[in-house]
Amino acid sequence: MPNNTQPAPSAITFEEVRELVQLINKSDITELTYERGETRVHIKRGSAEPTPVLIQNTLPNMAVMPQAVAEAATGAGAASEPVISGHVITSPMVGTFYASPSPKDAPFVNEGDSVKVGDHVCIVEAMKMMNSIESDVAGRVVKILVKNGEPVEFGQTLMIIEPSNG
Repeated sequence: MPNNTQPAPSAITFEEVRELVQLINKSDITELTYERGETRVHIKRGSAEPTPVLIQNTLPNMAVMPQAVAEAATGAGAASEPVISGHVITSPMVGTFYASPSPKDAPFVNEGDSVKVGDHVCIVEAMKMMNSIESDVAGRVVKILVKNGEPVEFGQTLMIIEPSNG
């Protein structure tokens, strides 16, 4: 008689979600749904607004949302600061923001600095890999929204650049 008992599938880990996001960023895939056991992850990219990654388990009270989504839902972080417009540089992955190549070095950019297309503006470290983030527009850095060493989420705005006219 065959043995039909298989171990229950384990839940999807945060590291696995991080790897899925990195794989999507390195490919032309725009949407992915991954299921294991009772856990399902749906990741979508390519829209004008960053789409949050929602990990939801069918067990009660087991939803996990990125900090930015949680703040939007609760109204936290909605201070009375003026809205700054311009081109946004966003984090392509979940990781840690670094403003300089090493603690002893000067930051890649400061507010008010001019940047060209391809200039390195920061590093996002993910899974012990340093990922250099480059400016995709020429202009002036208006605002840096993340502090050195601070954790960042996929799609989180890192800085705002006022594009140059020319």
